[in-house]
Amino acid sequence: MAVLKVRRYGDPILRRRARDIEAVTPEIRRLVDDMIDTMYDEVGIGLAAPQVGTSLRLMVVGDEEGRGAQALVNPAISEQGGTVTAEEGCLSLPGIFADVTRAQWVRLEAQDLEGRPVAITARGLRARVFQHEIDHLDGVLFIDRLDPVTRDRIKRRIKKEGFAEDVGHRAFAL
Repeated sequence: MAVLKVRRYGDPILRRRARDIEAVTPEIRRLVDDMIDTMYDEVGIGLAAPQVGTSLRLMVVGDEEGRGAQALVNPAISEQGGTVTAEEGCLSLPGIFADVTRAQWVRLEAQDLEGRPVAITARGLRARVFQHEIDHLDGVLFIDRLDPVTRDRIKRRIKKEGFAEDVGHRAFAL
Protein backbone atom coordinates (compact mmCIF):
# COMPACT_ATOMS: atom_id res chain seq x y z
CA MET A 1 0.00 0.00 0.00
CA ALA A 2 1.16 3.50 -0.73
CA VAL A 3 0.28 7.11 -0.12
CA LEU A 4 -0.56 8.72 -3.45
CA LYS A 5 -0.13 12.33 -4.54
CA VAL A 6 -3.37 14.29 -4.18
CA ARG A 7 -4.10 16.36 -7.28
CA ARG A 8 -4.72 20.03 -6.60
CA TYR A 9 -7.05 22.63 -8.01
CA GLY A 10 -5.92 23.45 -11.53
CA ASP A 11 -5.17 19.83 -12.48
CA PRO A 12 -7.42 19.03 -15.49
CA ILE A 13 -8.33 15.55 -14.21
CA LEU A 14 -10.34 17.20 -11.43
CA ARG A 15 -12.66 18.71 -14.07
CA ARG A 16 -13.41 15.53 -16.03
CA ARG A 17 -16.37 13.22 -15.52
CA ALA A 18 -14.90 9.92 -14.35
CA ARG A 19 -15.53 6.68 -16.25
CA ASP A 20 -17.68 3.86 -14.89
CA ILE A 21 -15.84 0.82 -13.58
CA GLU A 22 -16.73 -2.25 -15.63
CA ALA A 23 -15.11 -4.84 -13.33
CA VAL A 24 -13.20 -4.78 -10.06
CA THR A 25 -9.71 -5.96 -10.94
CA PRO A 26 -6.67 -6.54 -8.72
CA GLU A 27 -5.49 -3.08 -9.86
CA ILE A 28 -8.74 -1.50 -8.63
CA ARG A 29 -8.36 -3.27 -5.28
CA ARG A 30 -4.79 -1.99 -4.99
CA LEU A 31 -5.99 1.51 -5.87
CA VAL A 32 -8.63 1.29 -3.12
CA ASP A 33 -5.98 0.31 -0.56
CA ASP A 34 -3.75 3.19 -1.70
CA MET A 35 -6.68 5.64 -1.62
CA ILE A 36 -7.53 4.63 1.95
CA ASP A 37 -3.90 5.10 2.99
CA THR A 38 -3.84 8.47 1.24
CA MET A 39 -7.13 9.64 2.78
CA TYR A 40 -5.93 8.89 6.30
CA ASP A 41 -2.44 10.31 5.66
CA GLU A 42 -4.06 13.56 4.48
CA VAL A 43 -6.45 13.57 7.47
CA GLY A 44 -9.44 13.36 5.15
CA ILE A 45 -12.78 11.63 5.59
CA GLY A 46 -13.44 10.94 1.92
CA LEU A 47 -11.44 10.66 -1.30
CA ALA A 48 -12.45 10.21 -4.93
CA ALA A 49 -10.26 8.46 -7.49
CA PRO A 50 -9.82 11.60 -9.68
CA GLN A 51 -8.18 13.28 -6.67
CA VAL A 52 -5.31 10.80 -6.99
CA GLY A 53 -5.13 11.00 -10.78
CA THR A 54 -7.41 8.11 -11.79
CA SER A 55 -10.52 9.01 -13.74
CA LEU A 56 -12.77 6.20 -12.46
CA ARG A 57 -16.08 6.34 -10.56
CA LEU A 58 -14.62 5.14 -7.29
CA MET A 59 -14.56 6.71 -3.84
CA VAL A 60 -13.54 5.77 -0.35
CA VAL A 61 -15.14 7.18 2.79
CA GLY A 62 -14.41 6.76 6.46
CA ASP A 63 -17.15 4.81 8.19
CA GLU A 64 -19.45 6.43 10.71
CA GLU A 65 -17.89 4.72 13.72
CA GLY A 66 -14.29 5.45 12.75
CA ARG A 67 -13.47 1.74 12.39
CA GLY A 68 -12.17 1.90 8.85
CA ALA A 69 -13.09 2.93 5.36
CA GLN A 70 -15.57 1.79 2.76
CA ALA A 71 -15.00 1.67 -0.99
CA LEU A 72 -17.95 2.52 -3.23
CA VAL A 73 -17.88 1.63 -6.93
CA ASN A 74 -19.97 3.62 -9.46
CA PRO A 75 -21.86 5.53 -6.73
CA ALA A 76 -24.91 7.62 -7.53
CA ILE A 77 -27.38 9.56 -5.44
CA SER A 78 -30.88 8.22 -6.11
CA GLU A 79 -32.81 10.38 -3.62
CA GLN A 80 -32.16 13.45 -1.51
CA GLY A 81 -34.01 15.96 0.59
CA GLY A 82 -33.77 19.02 2.75
CA THR A 83 -30.97 21.55 2.73
CA VAL A 84 -28.23 22.39 5.16
CA THR A 85 -25.27 24.75 5.01
CA ALA A 86 -21.95 23.85 6.63
CA GLU A 87 -18.25 24.52 6.19
CA GLU A 88 -16.36 22.29 3.77
CA GLY A 89 -12.77 21.86 2.81
CA CYS A 90 -11.13 19.69 0.18
CA LEU A 91 -7.86 17.81 0.00
CA SER A 92 -7.47 19.20 -3.54
CA LEU A 93 -7.79 22.78 -2.25
CA PRO A 94 -5.68 22.70 0.93
CA GLY A 95 -6.37 25.50 3.38
CA ILE A 96 -9.53 26.66 1.61
CA PHE A 97 -12.78 26.42 3.56
CA ALA A 98 -16.23 27.83 2.81
CA ASP A 99 -19.88 27.29 3.68
CA VAL A 100 -21.61 25.05 1.13
CA THR A 101 -25.32 24.29 0.93
CA ARG A 102 -26.12 20.66 0.20
CA ALA A 103 -28.95 18.16 0.69
CA GLN A 104 -29.56 17.30 4.32
CA TRP A 105 -29.98 13.60 3.53
CA VAL A 106 -29.19 11.37 0.57
CA ARG A 107 -29.74 7.82 -0.56
CA LEU A 108 -26.63 6.53 -2.29
CA GLU A 109 -26.54 3.45 -4.47
CA ALA A 110 -23.28 1.81 -5.49
CA GLN A 111 -21.48 -1.52 -5.58
CA ASP A 112 -18.97 -2.90 -3.14
CA LEU A 113 -15.68 -4.48 -4.23
CA GLU A 114 -17.42 -7.84 -4.67
CA GLY A 115 -19.91 -6.35 -7.14
CA ARG A 116 -22.81 -6.52 -4.69
CA PRO A 117 -25.29 -3.64 -4.67
CA VAL A 118 -25.02 -1.24 -1.75
CA ALA A 119 -27.73 1.24 -0.72
CA ILE A 120 -27.01 3.71 2.06
CA THR A 121 -29.26 6.42 3.45
CA ALA A 122 -27.12 9.06 5.14
CA ARG A 123 -27.70 12.29 7.03
CA GLY A 124 -25.43 14.99 8.35
CA LEU A 125 -21.70 14.76 7.74
CA ARG A 126 -21.87 11.39 5.97
CA ALA A 127 -24.44 12.75 3.50
CA ARG A 128 -22.16 15.75 2.89
CA VAL A 129 -19.17 13.49 2.27
CA PHE A 130 -21.13 11.40 -0.26
CA GLN A 131 -22.26 14.51 -2.16
CA HIS A 132 -18.78 16.06 -2.13
CA GLU A 133 -17.08 12.90 -3.43
CA ILE A 134 -19.70 12.28 -6.13
CA ASP A 135 -19.17 15.88 -7.23
CA HIS A 136 -15.48 14.95 -7.74
CA LEU A 137 -16.57 12.03 -9.93
CA ASP A 138 -18.56 14.51 -12.04
CA GLY A 139 -15.70 17.03 -12.34
CA VAL A 140 -17.23 19.46 -9.83
CA LEU A 141 -15.34 21.09 -6.96
CA PHE A 142 -16.98 22.47 -3.83
CA ILE A 143 -16.03 26.03 -4.82
CA ASP A 144 -18.29 25.61 -7.87
CA ARG A 145 -21.22 25.48 -5.44
CA LEU A 146 -20.42 28.87 -3.90
CA ASP A 147 -21.94 32.18 -4.87
CA PRO A 148 -19.94 33.88 -7.67
CA VAL A 149 -18.45 36.61 -5.46
CA THR A 150 -17.11 34.15 -2.86
CA ARG A 151 -15.88 31.75 -5.58
CA ASP A 152 -14.03 34.53 -7.43
CA ARG A 153 -12.46 35.79 -4.19
CA ILE A 154 -11.15 32.28 -3.45
CA LYS A 155 -9.83 31.85 -6.99
CA ARG A 156 -8.01 35.21 -6.79
CA ARG A 157 -6.51 34.21 -3.46
CA ILE A 158 -5.28 30.88 -4.87
CA LYS A 159 -3.82 32.62 -7.93
CA LYS A 160 -2.05 35.22 -5.78
CA GLU A 161 -0.92 33.11 -2.80
CA GLY A 162 -1.12 29.49 -3.97
CA PHE A 163 -1.67 26.82 -1.35
CA ALA A 164 0.03 26.60 2.02
CA GLU A 165 2.29 23.53 2.10
CA ASP A 166 1.57 22.65 5.72
CA VAL A 167 -2.04 23.56 6.37
CA GLY A 168 -3.53 23.04 9.78
CA HIS A 169 -6.88 21.30 9.49
CA ARG A 170 -9.63 23.41 11.04
CA ALA A 171 -12.42 21.45 9.41
CA PHE A 172 -12.70 18.04 7.82
CA ALA A 173 -11.28 17.97 4.33
CA LEU A 174 -13.03 15.72 1.85
